[in-house]
Parts: sequence; C-alpha cells; structure tokens
Amino acid sequence: MNLASWLDRAGNTHPEQPAMAVGDVVVSSYRQLARRSAGLATGLRRRHGLNPGDSVAIVSANHPAYLEALFAIWWAGLVAVPVNSKLHAAEIGWILDHAGARAAFVSRDLEPTVGGLEPPAPRAVISFHSAEYERLTAEDPGEVAARDSDEVAWLFYTSGTTGRPKGAMLTHRNLVTMSVAYLSELDPTSPGDAVLHAAPLSHGAGLWAIPHVCRKALNVLPESGSFDPSEIADLMGTWAGTSMFAAPTMLRRLVEHPGDIDTSRIRTIIWGGAPMHVTDVVGALDRLGPCLTQAYGQGESPMTISHLPKEDVADRSHPHWLERLASAGIPSALVEVRVVDDEDQTIASGEAGEVLVRGDTVMRGYRGDPDASALALRGGWLHTGDIGMFDDEGYLTLKDRSKDMIISGGSNIYPREVEEVLCSHPGVAEVSVVGRPDPDWGEIVVAYVVGEADRDELDQLCLNRIARFKRPKEYIFVPSLPKSNYGKILKTELRAIDRSSLEEA
Repeated sequence: MNLASWLDRAGNTHPEQPAMAVGDVVVSSYRQLARRSAGLATGLRRRHGLNPGDSVAIVSANHPAYLEALFAIWWAGLVAVPVNSKLHAAEIGWILDHAGARAAFVSRDLEPTVGGLEPPAPRAVISFHSAEYERLTAEDPGEVAARDSDEVAWLFYTSGTTGRPKGAMLTHRNLVTMSVAYLSELDPTSPGDAVLHAAPLSHGAGLWAIPHVCRKALNVLPESGSFDPSEIADLMGTWAGTSMFAAPTMLRRLVEHPGDIDTSRIRTIIWGGAPMHVTDVVGALDRLGPCLTQAYGQGESPMTISHLPKEDVADRSHPHWLERLASAGIPSALVEVRVVDDEDQTIASGEAGEVLVRGDTVMRGYRGDPDASALALRGGWLHTGDIGMFDDEGYLTLKDRSKDMIISGGSNIYPREVEEVLCSHPGVAEVSVVGRPDPDWGEIVVAYVVGEADRDELDQLCLNRIARFKRPKEYIFVPSLPKSNYGKILKTELRAIDRSSLEEA
C-alpha cells in the first residue's frame, strides 16, 4: 500500500477536520491538505517528468508546506529524502548526490544553498515560497500511485562510523507497521487530537506525523519555528489532546519553565533520542503528570524497538519503579528483540550484549551499500550496535553504544566524521573525539588532539566542513592517545581519562 492513501482517505471522510496549524491558527483542513498534495504530485510528474521510484529531497526547517510536499512525494509514487536543514552545504550536497535526488523542495533561506550546488545537483529546486510551488499545487489532482508495500518510501540518512552518512531505506510497510505500533501501544490517537512538532520534521517528528494523519489528527507547528518552552507551554494549553516528542534536553527545559503549564490538555509526551537521567524523569512526572512515555528506536527501525509505557512511568508503588525509569522499557509487540554475545547467540537476562531486532519495521537496507546492509542485517536481524541487557521481568536497559555515537541535545554526532575533519589540519598528528556527559545537552563533543594546532583554526575548519552543532566544545592537547596492542585507539579508556580529569579539576 501507499502511505499517501491515508491522506486521501482523510480528505474524503473528514474533509473539514483541521489538519495543520501554525501556533494557534489552523492553516489547512484535511480537504485542503489532500487537494494540494494531490496537485503537487501531478505537477511533479507532468511538469518535472518524475517517475515512480525517483527520489525527491526536502531541505527545510519546519514549514507549513513540509507535510504537503512529503505526502505529495508519496502520492506520486516517489521516494522522500528529508534532509537536516542545519547541515553544512557540502554535507547536504553529498546526501542529495548519493540519494540521486532529481528534485528538491527548499525553504527560502536554503534556496541559494541547494540551487548553488555543483553538478549533479537536483534538476529542479522548488522553493516553498515561490510562484512555481503554488502553480504545482493547483494542478489537477490525480489518484494515489500504486506502490508495493516493500517499495522504498523514505530515505533516512544517518551518519556512520566511516564518516559518511548511510541512507536507510524505509519502505511503506516499515512506516505502516511503525504507525500501527505507535497507535496501539505508545500513543492511542483520535480525530481532533493534536501533535505538536517541536522537533525537526526531517527527523522523528516527520515520522510522528504519519500515524496522526492516519487518525485525522491536527499537526501543529510552533510559530517561532524553534523550541521555546514558553511557546510550547502556551500551545499545550491551546489544543486539546496534545502529544509531543521531546529529546531529554527539550523536556528538561520545559520542566524548568517558570510559567504555568495546563497539563489537563496534554495527551502524551514521548521522550527519546538520548538517555535521560532518572532524577529528570521523576522531575518531569512531578511537573507534568502521568503523560510520559519513552520510545527506543533507530533510523533503521524507527520508534519501535522498545517502549516504556505510561503506566510504568507513573507507577511509583512498584518495587522496581526507579529501575524501570532507567530502562528502555519492553519490546514492541510488533518486533522481536534479542540480546546476544559476539557469536550472535542469545544470552541470559542480567548479561550485557548487543541488541538485535527483527520485524516489519526494520529497514530494507542501506542505499548503494550492499556490504554495510549485509553486515547490519546479517542472520535476518538488525544489529543495532547498542549494548543492553534484559532483566528477569523483560525490561531492556541500554548500557552503552558500541558505535561510539554522541547524542547532544537530541542530535546524533558520530566521532569519526569530526575526526576526519580535524585530521585534515597539518598540525594534527592524531585525534580522538568522545562524548562528555553534560547536564544540559546530555553529552558534549570533546576532541583529544596529538599535535600543535591552533584551537581557533580547528574550530574554523569544523565550521567550514560540518554542521555547527558537531564541532567540539573543547580541545584537549595530549602527547599520545591510549591504544591497544594492535594500535587501536581505546575510546572507553579515553572517556575514563576524561571523567577522571573532571573529577580532579
């Protein structure tokens, strides 16, 4: 099936139901959203010659037209490539090239960036603010393109340890199953409920929109376009039955907001994307009430590896309540989850190993990378690279990330891509990047450098090559890095050294 059929259905059965709002103002009904997406799909095919299976990128911060474009891409039988708008131009260009994007929707501020890319740049760059975009939406609506459930719907680019992003191919089946899991276990939703997109639609928020369109709910964008705790608190009091995804940093800022929060209208707040301290969960529960739940997933299996149900978060009387708050919850009912040893053999509860998942939410593979696909999906299971363990009651606790990923403010940062930039400086002999625990951001990026480079030059090098949020917050110059007998840098030991230096300071 094609995901766009859900929007088509909503436009027919609930035409006047509000579909999109900016702040406290409704800007489109489901009739309007479906009509404009259908017209846009026709325009992509007729005016720009796109055919089913072609890739179309969206390079934009959150915008009212974002969901129009996303569902239009699917309506036309195309593949959506949502791109993080905060990336450096070189990073955006690499993703669009790798994805084979034949067209790109952009916000006004990013039109010069995408339009100025060297070949092979997208043939068509369509600004949400242009007359061309409005002409496309006014085209005659056509039927939703027939797509097999195992055709790719979404290319999610997630950085890898090789320093280059990998494009996880998520199919219509993957996203339908994800939506069913979301609606059945994580956040049951009814027509008229609202979802507040305070996080980028190019990431999880865009995925959250799919089950809400399925249930004819209202998608709300903050007017500021960013996460402002005061604005979020006001919007939670404006719309009934409001749900929101929040990275731990966002949730902490909301809890610390000094103004009033009308918790009676909050349906669900889902945290995820990074570990959250138990004390912070308790503080959020005290402030916001029993609306909290947690989701654990990856770009390769979005939202649906495990979840911590609301009733478990709120059950203070349970003898293992605090231990459960520290866990990633129980496996989703629609997937299988195992913890295995180095030979991929299932290990007993209480023992730590790699987390594996199998089910219809798991990606088809990585675009253009059969070796990485075979490695990640060997034996028919997604190897997450996360280290975890089950307790005797079936709750999964994550212990570490074997891929050394750093999560800062809910954004994934992979050390290798930062290290490759820093190593290009002639004064750097060796470098290793690690994450340092931080009370505000979860983790911050710290670079241990062997060599004699100027800090400002390293900073400028990062700003020229990668996104600003990825650059190190601190550079520490050392005579050597800890290594194994085989010459491999020991990041675990380096992180321990970093912790010790902070304790001694």
